[in-house]
Amino acid sequence: MATQSNIEWTEMTWNPVTGCTKISQGCKNCYAERMAKRLLAMGSDRYRDGFALTLHHDLIDAPRRWRAPRVIFVNSMSDLFHPDIPTEYIGRVFRTMEETPQHTYQVLTKRSERLAAIADQLPWPKNVWMGVSVENSQVAHRIEDLRTVPATVRFLSCEPLIGPLHELSLAGINWVIVGGESGPRARLMRKEWALSLLRQCRAAKVPFFFKQWGGTRKDLTGRSLNGRLYNEMPATTKVRAAA
Repeated sequence: MATQSNIEWTEMTWNPVTGCTKISQGCKNCYAERMAKRLLAMGSDRYRDGFALTLHHDLIDAPRRWRAPRVIFVNSMSDLFHPDIPTEYIGRVFRTMEETPQHTYQVLTKRSERLAAIADQLPWPKNVWMGVSVENSQVAHRIEDLRTVPATVRFLSCEPLIGPLHELSLAGINWVIVGGESGPRARLMRKEWALSLLRQCRAAKVPFFFKQWGGTRKDLTGRSLNGRLYNEMPATTKVRAAA
């Protein structure tokens, strides 16, 4: 299950796991859950159990068949550090990433405690970027967990940004993505929250990527902040960013 992606900061997705459970307020209107319901209705065999956590063993080796370098978002339809995913299975996913150095992998989790707990059992090649979702100040502790991980690139996904994130410590953080929630029940992202993160990134010299304003029709609200696009990426690779 690898597909070209419309996510502005990546090129394609790879889902050796699908399905998840909610853990914090950022999960309330989960886009992956909505997508899983749609795929189930379309008859997709991968989603015959809907959004129940499912391991797809046959997809672990898929990137080994892709020769051209790609920027790959890992588990866009799940969370690789979900407590019900065996550590051995996570290790197999990481070994595939380690043994396909032509690709750049972007891994994102809300389960930062488990990430920190098992990080020393995983390989951390330079082509693996590790991020945590930080949707409001109540989960800012995830940044501290991320800082303990020996990834070459550590990043924050402040999306959906549903509350202010003032005075963050960005020490050891290499990239920040900011975006509003999209979909039929999207919660408001205030402009001052996004601008605060932009100022903090500038002060810390951290690349800033503004993904979207979101809303019911994100195609209408766009992704311009202060009249310009912010498509900044870590210096280790380049990826196309949608206009």
